[in-house]
Amino acid sequence: MELRIEATDLPGRECAAAPGFPGYRDLHVAVQRRGRPAELLDPVPGDAPRARWSLECEARPVPGGADLPGGVDLTGRYVQGGPGARFVYLNWVTRDGDGWALLRRAKLLLAAVDREVAGAAVERGVLVARLRLTDAKGRPLCAAVRPPVVTWSAEG
Repeated sequence: MELRIEATDLPGRECAAAPGFPGYRDLHVAVQRRGRPAELLDPVPGDAPRARWSLECEARPVPGGADLPGGVDLTGRYVQGGPGARFVYLNWVTRDGDGWALLRRAKLLLAAVDREVAGAAVERGVLVARLRLTDAKGRPLCAAVRPPVVTWSAEG
């Protein structure tokens, strides 16, 4: 099964400092690999018109999975957390020599996917998350992300 993340409205390559906010330069956003914070999938510059990632996942039916989206448990290289608490990290990073330095991150909560949408996505083969990556203050979106900030749909 494919988990596709489609993002728009990125905050820019620079975010000015403000009270309680340090400001950032040369911002990029990428998906973090499970258990490997330094391993990022396809970093996208913060001033890009959009970002898109495609993650290969395994969807397993869960007997009595009332607490899991659609009674389904999604796992994969980029899916974090345990059953009932799975999520994907979108890391905001900046260049640090030859690597990346983590600044902030958004946590796409898979448990927030509607049961019917999750079930349909398993049948159709694709679960899509659509979201804006700029928060209400014009900064990089971070913290836990659930509807209505993200819209989930089944495609395929």
